[in-house]
Amino acid sequence: MKTLYLIGGTMGVGKTAVSQQLKKDLPNSVFLDGDWCWDSNPFQVTEETKAMVTDNICYLLNSFLSCSAYENIIFCWVMHEQSIIDSIVERLNADNCNIKCISLMTDESTLRNRLKSDINAGIRKEDVISRSVARISKYQLLDTIKIDTVNKTIQQVADEIAKL
Repeated sequence: MKTLYLIGGTMGVGKTAVSQQLKKDLPNSVFLDGDWCWDSNPFQVTEETKAMVTDNICYLLNSFLSCSAYENIIFCWVMHEQSIIDSIVERLNADNCNIKCISLMTDESTLRNRLKSDINAGIRKEDVISRSVARISKYQLLDTIKIDTVNKTIQQVADEIAKL
């Protein structure tokens, strides 16, 4: 049976790094970062672009689910509302698949430090801090497995997910 890992969390919590590690650790794995389906300039959030990115994500996930080469499918994205998770899951052909919805959690201080490092490295812009901090509490409300990332390495978080 295949396993689909839907890994959410606010920006800067470590979704991509943990997902990349899981791809290495789990057998026959493939990884999709939702951001790859919406990498545009300028970045525009409209009803049309939101529908387009969800269509892209579902198409790719269904392709991975139907491919016999893959046993573990890892997907990460900022999924801060249950409706985002539900809109993806309900469109998947996942009859022979175990879906694990996971939220990576952190505290405000740790998140601010991680984001400041990214800003200093030129990876992110300053406005990401307020947007990310504002979303921290939203993840507590989701029907997901919560994994605290504070004071844990990428490998430790990936190991915790792999044991689920």
